[in-house]
Amino acid sequence: MTRTGAVDVYYPEAGGATAALVVAGDPGFADPLAEHVVRLEEVAPYQPGAFFERELPALEAVLAVADPVELLVIDGYVTLDPQGRPGLGAHAHERFGVPIIGVAKTSFRGATHAIEVLRGDSARALYVTAAGMDAQVAADLVRNMAGRHRMPDALKRVDHLSRRGVY
Repeated sequence: MTRTGAVDVYYPEAGGATAALVVAGDPGFADPLAEHVVRLEEVAPYQPGAFFERELPALEAVLAVADPVELLVIDGYVTLDPQGRPGLGAHAHERFGVPIIGVAKTSFRGATHAIEVLRGDSARALYVTAAGMDAQVAADLVRNMAGRHRMPDALKRVDHLSRRGVY
C-alpha cells in the first residue's frame, strides 16, 4: 500500500488560506482513506516567481494533521522548463522528501517537458511533471486515477474541500 495524498490550497478574498488533503491507500485514489482541511489566518503576499513561499506553509499545515504520505499529487507544475527551473512541486519535493506529481490544467510557456495526458472524453490535456519519480510513470498514474472526467476525482475533491473550507 502506498499512502498517497492530493493537496490544494484556496485563497479566499477575505484573506488567509484553506488547504485540503485527500489521502488514499493507492496512487489511483480508488480507495480514499481520509480528508483533512486546515485554515490559515495569515499567508505571505503573492510574489511573482515565488508562489511557493505562499503555498508551502499551507501544504505543510494540512500534511501535519495527517499520517505521513509516501507520494503527493499537487495542482500545478513540479518544474517549469526542461532545465529544471523549480515550480511549486520541486519546492514541495525538497521540503517534504516524498515524490511529487504535478498536474497542471493549462500549458505553461517553456514547459515543453511536461507530458500531456488525456483523460475521459476530454480533448484538453493535463500537463504532468514529477520529482522523485519517472515522469512517464507519473503521467501513467494520472491517466489511471479514479474518475471518468478530465480532472481526477481526488484533485476535484481537494479543490472542492479547500474552496468550501470545511474543517
